[in-house]
Amino acid sequence: MGPGIGFSLAKRFGAEGAEILMMARNAEKLAGFEKALQAVGITSKSYAVDIGNVQAYTAALQQLAAEHPDLDILHYNASAYNPTAPSLLAYSTFLHEITINTGGALLAAQAFLPAMKLRGKGTVFFTGGGSAHKAPPELVSLSIGKAGIRNLAYCLAQEYAPTGIQVSTVTVNGMVAPGTKLDPDTIAGMFWELYQLPKAQWIWEKTI
Repeated sequence: MGPGIGFSLAKRFGAEGAEILMMARNAEKLAGFEKALQAVGITSKSYAVDIGNVQAYTAALQQLAAEHPDLDILHYNASAYNPTAPSLLAYSTFLHEITINTGGALLAAQAFLPAMKLRGKGTVFFTGGGSAHKAPPELVSLSIGKAGIRNLAYCLAQEYAPTGIQVSTVTVNGMVAPGTKLDPDTIAGMFWELYQLPKAQWIWEKTI
């Protein structure tokens, strides 16, 4: 959960009656998001965990999945990068960032998809990035991670659409900033439009 797309998505779906569950590393920031959402009448609950700590993150996902077997929408939007040329990027750093950029999305999907499949409905959303297509050398971890997110979305969409589960990604080409084409509220609206599509019109990727 962050102050950009994550918070805008929480506001958009919360305004439609959704209860929001948030995960992030910083408990203090999460408390601030809870208060901000409460101020506009949206119920939320937060869980402080570092996605880079796979053991703790997996345990938190298992707890959430057990407590909320009726979870309707999963949204993954975590990312990490080190502005370093590919030839200079430490392998340990690369693995850590791939864990956050792509691995965490796979673990989150695996935690909640079984219950969605049993219900025959559910939605999995990922936030993608233009670096999946145009890979600046200094963003090697992020570029590979977003390419991974894009392919993960496509693979899961093919696997789970027959079971009634929608899987889609919004690929954001550029820096997110209020008042621009890439305003986080605009992006949240695109996710809402995807959510409203009937099954016959589901698409696995939308680009902005």
